[in-house]
Amino acid sequence: MSGPGVRRVTWRALRTRRRELAGLGGWSLVEALPALLAGYLVARAVDDGFLAGRLLNGLAWLGVLAVAVLVGAAATGRTYRSLGAVVEPFRDEVAAQVVRGALRAATRAGGRPDSAAVTRLTHQMEIVRDTFAGLLMVTRGFLFSAGAALLGLLTLAPVVAALAAAPLVAGLVVFLAALPAMVTHQRAYVRAGEQLGQSAAAALAGHRDVLACGAETRVTADVERLVSAQAAAERTLARMAAIRSLSLGIGGWLPLLVLLVAAPWLVERGLSAGAVLGALIYVSTGLQPALHTLVQGLGGGGLRYAVTLENILRHYPVSDDPRPSAPATRPPRARPPIGPVGRSPAVEVRGLTFGYGPRARPVLQDFSLTLADGDHLAVVGPSGAGKSTLAALLAGLVLPQAGTVQLAGATVAEVEPAVFARIRVLVPQEAYVFTGSLADNLRYLRPDADDHALEVALDALGACPLATRLGGLGAPVVPALLSAGERQLIAAVRAWLAPAPLVVLDEATCHLDPALEATVEAAFARRPGSLVVIAHRISSALRAGRVLVLDGDEPVAGTHEQLMTRSATYRVLVGCWDDPVLPSRAASARQG
Repeated sequence: MSGPGVRRVTWRALRTRRRELAGLGGWSLVEALPALLAGYLVARAVDDGFLAGRLLNGLAWLGVLAVAVLVGAAATGRTYRSLGAVVEPFRDEVAAQVVRGALRAATRAGGRPDSAAVTRLTHQMEIVRDTFAGLLMVTRGFLFSAGAALLGLLTLAPVVAALAAAPLVAGLVVFLAALPAMVTHQRAYVRAGEQLGQSAAAALAGHRDVLACGAETRVTADVERLVSAQAAAERTLARMAAIRSLSLGIGGWLPLLVLLVAAPWLVERGLSAGAVLGALIYVSTGLQPALHTLVQGLGGGGLRYAVTLENILRHYPVSDDPRPSAPATRPPRARPPIGPVGRSPAVEVRGLTFGYGPRARPVLQDFSLTLADGDHLAVVGPSGAGKSTLAALLAGLVLPQAGTVQLAGATVAEVEPAVFARIRVLVPQEAYVFTGSLADNLRYLRPDADDHALEVALDALGACPLATRLGGLGAPVVPALLSAGERQLIAAVRAWLAPAPLVVLDEATCHLDPALEATVEAAFARRPGSLVVIAHRISSALRAGRVLVLDGDEPVAGTHEQLMTRSATYRVLVGCWDDPVLPSRAASARQG
């Protein structure tokens, strides 16, 4: 019915919670009391009570049945508690695996966020949780209810049990034979929905480009085709309900018909009227509902469970050990070791080419750059020149189509993601701050930093007033209550504390006022190691030891004075850039 991964994960979830399953089985036994006693007690009430003219005796037998029903109802509530103890931890394990897999895929070098991960974590994960719970309930319900009904039929007459069991088995065989086809159609339905979600998300995210290029008709047709494919898959899946109805007719209704037709023959062989009525009750209230629940459960929720979990495991395989696994290590490569700062250039870029798409014009082409330990480089240029792209390449977030990027002697393409934290720290324009204490946010990249180190960092970057306003290092931080500049300042202090020798600030101070930006950049310039600043104001370029100008043509690097002579683009930027922090120096630069 399902792949080996689904069976292995399901079996492990059941095996590791044997105690909870034992509790579920125990309460299910109690819950099955009415199914076990109903037919027998009704037969006694009819034969020994009502037909014998003993009304009170018949009512007494029915009273015993009422007590059994109440006991079974009380046990039903307990079964759901036991069910939750099995299902919820299983859901948490698979959800954690999806999160770990999505983060690994998005944060590895050259990785991209998986737009379908949210669907798998929310919609598909809830399907897995609900259908797993449903499968446990319908399976144990069928086993206990049908087993109790068959046992009750045996107590009435073995021949009656045989007459009812034969059609029941036949109906089950028909249903189980059709399950593989049902799984195939359910799988097609799930994947069609996932493809539609990805296509719709891409169309919505790029709606401006779609309108600008006049591609509305093409994009609409692509999405409409996927909508039609999903609708066709759903219609096919709905037609499979006919097979479920057939198996229910054979296994659920045919036993009733067989017993009704055989009733005269059974009476002639000495079966009492009460026993015949009891047998019909066992079939109609025990076997038939149990089979109906099983077929509908496996044919509906069971298929969704198998296919949806299979789809999740296809993207994020779950290991046999449910605990988080350590990052896999690559085989050793012949490359320069990551040694002490200064043994090799902090950054060495050779022949780098990168473009967004195979046919797109490269943002950077045959680009080379060397940054020594302790260098302070500012990168300037018009919008779209490739400044943030260069920052992402230096940080290892994307890989070049040609050429190499080396940090501290290690080629970025060969460095494990966990090692990057020791080499570089990137602070983007949109700073990430999480809910927690201020100290927890600052220690994110340096967990061993004590309170004194945090206070020194806050003072160096001019963040003490912010820390005081929040209430100190132990104060809770709520990202939604912080301004963009406050989030940037916290992220800057966090990066300043990081052990990485290379810091890349990608317009990471654009929301700070010019004076505070100058304080932050000056603190990073004094920090041991190298600094790359994607400049937001001309003052960032004036403070840097070297400036790199990207303008879509040949990149030019040099000091401010050299670039005022050699780069027309730089002169234009200086003339257009307003900087109230260094008015005198900016004015002289314009005059030059």
